[in-house]
Amino acid sequence: MTAEMNRRQFLATMAWSSLMACASARSGAKEHPSTPLVARFFFTTQGKTAMMNADGSGLRYFEFDEPDQVTWQPSCFFSDGHRVLFLSMEARRDGPGRPFGEYYHKTPTHIWIHDLDSNSLTEIATQDRMAPFYTPQVLIKDERILMQVVRNKVAQTFSMNLDGSDAREFTRAGEGMPYGMKLSPDGKRVAYHLASPQGYQIWTCNIDGGDRTLVAGHPDHLYFGPEWSPDGQWLAFQDCQFHQDPGHDWSDLVLCRPDGSEQRLLTRNQSLWFGATYGYPGNRSGGSNVPVWTRDGKILCSHRLPGSKVAWEFQTNRPDVDHFNRDYKPELARGGTEIRRIDPRDGSVTKITHSDPPTWDFRQSESSDGRRIVFCRANTGQSPAVWVTDSEGHNPRMLTKGLNDRGADHPRWVPLSTVQGS
Repeated sequence: MTAEMNRRQFLATMAWSSLMACASARSGAKEHPSTPLVARFFFTTQGKTAMMNADGSGLRYFEFDEPDQVTWQPSCFFSDGHRVLFLSMEARRDGPGRPFGEYYHKTPTHIWIHDLDSNSLTEIATQDRMAPFYTPQVLIKDERILMQVVRNKVAQTFSMNLDGSDAREFTRAGEGMPYGMKLSPDGKRVAYHLASPQGYQIWTCNIDGGDRTLVAGHPDHLYFGPEWSPDGQWLAFQDCQFHQDPGHDWSDLVLCRPDGSEQRLLTRNQSLWFGATYGYPGNRSGGSNVPVWTRDGKILCSHRLPGSKVAWEFQTNRPDVDHFNRDYKPELARGGTEIRRIDPRDGSVTKITHSDPPTWDFRQSESSDGRRIVFCRANTGQSPAVWVTDSEGHNPRMLTKGLNDRGADHPRWVPLSTVQGS
């Protein structure tokens, strides 16, 4: 592994940074006595972003009329619950005769604030631009943003004002690819993983990038996706045995203190679905699964049924040039995954979803009020649909199969806020 990004790392950080939830640590939206709170979630489908209410109503596809912007993806939420950052990208600069490594990072991206209530759209991060390619990582107190900037094929994170001014180094150039950044509940520390020359590592630091602590790092382990506990006293992240599993299909769940102490495994035998893959030739996709905390200090994860094998088999005999590198072999697929809730205090495990025959359940997260869990479900060889169930797994129901029934992915709850006109 080198400090210069390869294609697999670059596409991974793009998907992670723009689609995984990141929010300011400040308090949530203030309720207005005359307007109810409505549970809503985003999801992606066929290159578009949509929003839907938790009961399946209110479907809305985001269509922004801005010139030269080809794709749009949601990113960080502000603490008021109704403003959200969007990342847009112009036409890719790589292609025939233009190698990915030389040209993709030259694709201009743009960062916008969209107000879900007023529908306003305002471009930010335009001042003192350092490179064409910016990717938002996390908001700091609604006033600054940690931004990944790619210069000369090297990714580095900077802390800057929302308008792009006063950019300060947060990570160092050449030390690896930093992403998966999460702000602690008290807003004082940042946890992230670093794809470094020494392997994937977990780090924490102050919000200015100082006082850095290596939480977990070993050349034989791929550590990924740190998540803060609600009280900020613990970190949970994944441990993939990548030498035995070069496709990164599976992982175990690790728990430790933010300084790396008291580290222990909460699962064994690589029992979590990590690098999810699904669909069929002509309509397939994938992306990292991440265990997430619940409000009461438990952890939701996509748990592997014994002996399970995915339909998309990773190919070790050829270079990985597209962050997929798999052949479709549904005849070899078996088993599936279930959403389970792990209590780190006593190790107890509660099954939330179950299917007979088995399906592949993943992308789980709990709503802000703790009443619902949204997740994706895919049959072997099919595209996923978005489902919702109550917090104990009762009353599961499918809400959408996406645009033209070609799949829906990456559901993420919108922070509870008032809905105008309700």
